[in-house]
Amino acid sequence: MQQLMGFSRRLFLALGAIALAAAGLLGSPARAEPIAPDQLISNLSTEVLDKIKSDPQYHDGNFDKISSLVDTAIMPHVNFERMTALAVGRGWRSASAEQRESLIREFRVLLLRTYAGALTQVRDHHVEVKPMRGKPEDETIVRTQVVGGGEPIQLSYRLERNGENWRIFDLNVLGVWLIDTYRNQFKQIVNAKGVDGLIQTLAEKNEQFAKAGGRG
Repeated sequence: MQQLMGFSRRLFLALGAIALAAAGLLGSPARAEPIAPDQLISNLSTEVLDKIKSDPQYHDGNFDKISSLVDTAIMPHVNFERMTALAVGRGWRSASAEQRESLIREFRVLLLRTYAGALTQVRDHHVEVKPMRGKPEDETIVRTQVVGGGEPIQLSYRLERNGENWRIFDLNVLGVWLIDTYRNQFKQIVNAKGVDGLIQTLAEKNEQFAKAGGRG
């Protein structure tokens, strides 16, 4: 169980930055014209980081506040079903509709708990967006680094085109893709306990987080 979600402290902090940048990306007013994904990340990361820095409830890891932020700002523009399906891997294809709904719900709570803990570490950080490599196609990667409080943290977003807009479906922290990390862990659990076993494991982990004060 302990090995299941073994993130380093820097990864933990970077996940918080992911949440903040994503929140800015998804909470902005509709634009008259499409905007390039790298410029979108650049503009909105700064805006939302400033917001978080000024609100002590985020520093305190207030889970209800973070959950509300994700529901209203992030989820409508992140392909979270695809993210969950890729993380679960082959087990997703054999899962029933009810099991898939449970997987999405528990995986969402797991990431929220991680963000809640990571946000307590955010202070004087900002995000620098690196130049895009070529013209964005149906899928693209935006590379950034989180600067402040030590060595810069390399952080990339994998986005898919959704009409004229973009949706995040994977994240890379310090050279490791989030989906790959979870897929390897989830595969072992599904092989040993089945899809229901994975759901139970996630639920138990989330319950542990809640008892610990709402932080991952």
